[in-house]
Amino acid sequence: MTNQIIFEQPLNEKCRTLLRLSHLFEQFDFHLPHDAEWHARAALRALLDIATILTRADIKSELLKEMDRYRVSLSRMADTPGVDTDRLHHILQDLQQSAHGIQVIQGQLGNTLRKNEFLNSVLQRGSIAGGGFDFDLPQLHLWLGLPHAERLLQFDDWRSEISPVQEAVELLLTLIRNSATSQKQHAVNGFYQQNLPNGTKAQMIRVGLPKEQTLFAEISGGKHRFSIRFMETQDWEHPTQSEQNLTFELNICII
Repeated sequence: MTNQIIFEQPLNEKCRTLLRLSHLFEQFDFHLPHDAEWHARAALRALLDIATILTRADIKSELLKEMDRYRVSLSRMADTPGVDTDRLHHILQDLQQSAHGIQVIQGQLGNTLRKNEFLNSVLQRGSIAGGGFDFDLPQLHLWLGLPHAERLLQFDDWRSEISPVQEAVELLLTLIRNSATSQKQHAVNGFYQQNLPNGTKAQMIRVGLPKEQTLFAEISGGKHRFSIRFMETQDWEHPTQSEQNLTFELNICII
């Protein structure tokens, strides 16, 4: 286990959506193998949150545009000295296959999930605090009582439509995260600021800190610059900016 904690800050709405979807897919995959009712509830909640995010009409086109942009950008590297052409070929092939998986989905992403009456009933009651209790959702109560193997089959059916989305999201985030080389930087009195290179499309800032420092990074940024405040907290209340001069690892992900 690494002794470092990574703080990530997306610099545009597209990257923010990718990170949120990835977070929810991780939750879904974590809870899915466990047979306890509470794990099934958590997996279902993650699935419904994914379907909600995918209601945005432009997500499908955004994913396709991003994969095409990355494909064009990476293709230009084919003749660059020192480039691993075999690895580059595999990445380009993965982008093409992932884009095809999105293209063949009819209509809006996650549309089948949103039209499912059972899932809709759970989603509607989920906006009420404690709304998932047995008397609110007796059908859910019945479903949760099914053997784990039967619930898994149902989950597999529900996720089949959005599996290409997960593959696309993870591929794009892997490319973004691997687009930068980690550099040591120094913050004075818990603060660091840097301009972004002109004419580039920075996707994400990643900050690495040793866990034993018990600091967290508040990152803010836009197209032209970003800043990082390293915060201390006492009893998890009222965090304040650290007065330490400290070293941290910085990745500016540009692709």
